[in-house]
Amino acid sequence: MLQTRILPPATNAYQYPLLIKRLLLSGVRYEKTREIVYRDSLRYSYATFNERVARLANVLSEAGVKAGDTVAVMDWDSHRYLECMFAIPMLGAVLHTINIRLSPEQILYTMNHAEDRFVLVNSEFVPLYNGIASQLTTVEKTLLLTDGEEKTADLPGLVGEYEQLLAAAGSSYEFADFDEDSVATTFYTTGTTGNPKGVYFTHRQLVLHTLSMATTVGSLDSIRLLGTDDVYMPITPMFHVHAWGIPYVATMLGIKQVYPGRYEPEMLCRLIKEEKVSFSHCVPTILQMVLNAPGAQGHDFGGLKMIIGGSALNRALYDAAKARGIQLTAAYGMSETCPLISCAYLSEELLAGSEDERTIYRIKAGVPVPLVEAAIMTADGKLLPADGEAQGELVLRAPWLTQSYFREEQKGEELWEHGWLHTGDVATLDDMGFIDIRDRIKDVIKTGGEWISSLELEDMISRHPAIREVAVVGVPDPQWGERPFALLVLAEGQELDAKGLKAHLKPFVEQGHINKWAIPTQIAIVTEIPKTSVGKLDKKRIRVDIAQWQAAGSEFLSTL
Repeated sequence: MLQTRILPPATNAYQYPLLIKRLLLSGVRYEKTREIVYRDSLRYSYATFNERVARLANVLSEAGVKAGDTVAVMDWDSHRYLECMFAIPMLGAVLHTINIRLSPEQILYTMNHAEDRFVLVNSEFVPLYNGIASQLTTVEKTLLLTDGEEKTADLPGLVGEYEQLLAAAGSSYEFADFDEDSVATTFYTTGTTGNPKGVYFTHRQLVLHTLSMATTVGSLDSIRLLGTDDVYMPITPMFHVHAWGIPYVATMLGIKQVYPGRYEPEMLCRLIKEEKVSFSHCVPTILQMVLNAPGAQGHDFGGLKMIIGGSALNRALYDAAKARGIQLTAAYGMSETCPLISCAYLSEELLAGSEDERTIYRIKAGVPVPLVEAAIMTADGKLLPADGEAQGELVLRAPWLTQSYFREEQKGEELWEHGWLHTGDVATLDDMGFIDIRDRIKDVIKTGGEWISSLELEDMISRHPAIREVAVVGVPDPQWGERPFALLVLAEGQELDAKGLKAHLKPFVEQGHINKWAIPTQIAIVTEIPKTSVGKLDKKRIRVDIAQWQAAGSEFLSTL
């Protein structure tokens, strides 16, 4: 390591640790009367929020929570969740955000693996929790969270109900300093095989991520998304990478926040209208759900800005949202990256171009945000040029990337092979710094010695006016190795077969965007496409379904 000049500090100089409690201080200074809203049932000020965080810390401390303990939360997106995102790590404990959309067996595995000692359980999940409670190995106590009038439940080790406990607790708490490298949060990410893997983040990582996120969404003029006068509502679950970390940004800046609870399309539309929500974020399937909701029909969403991540943003969805007054901006990240890695940025060069060119770059994965280093790597660890042509695995370095998988050292070493975090995504980098995700490594379709991007095909297919939703996967083929197969959901009253899809894709072949063998020779028209627990296309399940349909000769298959 380079030997540099380091000077000793004054004897009494304060060594300022980067802790989550620092993010709590400024919001109330800026806007102490601004509101945090929960559905249509509760609203309170930032001053009250800070007091409630202190009350929750007292409740948890009196229940026996100590520094280093893991405290789990099973709740919908709520003001309570936001309070837990601060109070639990500020005690020096670890917040485990449980993915309540996993199977009971997977939830049980994650809770035992994370060594949860305390669990906050929404009343809606009491039956789920009680179904696995006898197999939990480390949990000692539970707290009930409820919106109903009944303030008790049959929960093992029940301490009490959240609001009643807060009301009886002290309204101040002296949060101690500790090492900024202490783990603050953990959650589990599901892959294509094996059990979910535990990722974790420290206080230092979350503070640095918050500062970079705030800079990205607030200071880049070509995509400015979030400022102190905006109204923020997440439509990404808080159990999924801390709702992409944006609640920490909003709280730091004193922005009005709206939490919708369970994602019900009509409630989401109502809150957007009545609370004048101007910024949100979600995966493409959730946005499609909102746009299709009865409450959204005929409504002008003008002024609503949204980050789309988790899955590729295709041109058809971008245009559909724009027609309704919504400005979409693509971003890229993953569970292991906290998550922000890149966001669309329009340089002066791009701003001077055509509207079509600007759109092309708005829907790409974007340019690495401040403090992120990205590269393209071959399987043997060689870095490739950033020329927009060379394809390889996208690898990353940033100060907030998970440093391993919890209690899975070998998988952690694989994640960080060659000193870079491996994303599992095939991508290119161009000379403007743009990351262009071509596909997941496991989803690239290999046909006749050529590689086809399922994401690229999905984008082109989605532009057909009859198609509401599309997923493309590779299926085994005895002659070509694999062939692309398209799963389609059609708009109401529309019809389409494999020949019609071929006609739609033919111009893309003629323009040189794809080769003719990229056109799917078989499609299936379905009413719904399988999704993962966080709303992404579940391509593993799709492949299984297709194999079963082909074996059974299902009637909804259409073949050229």
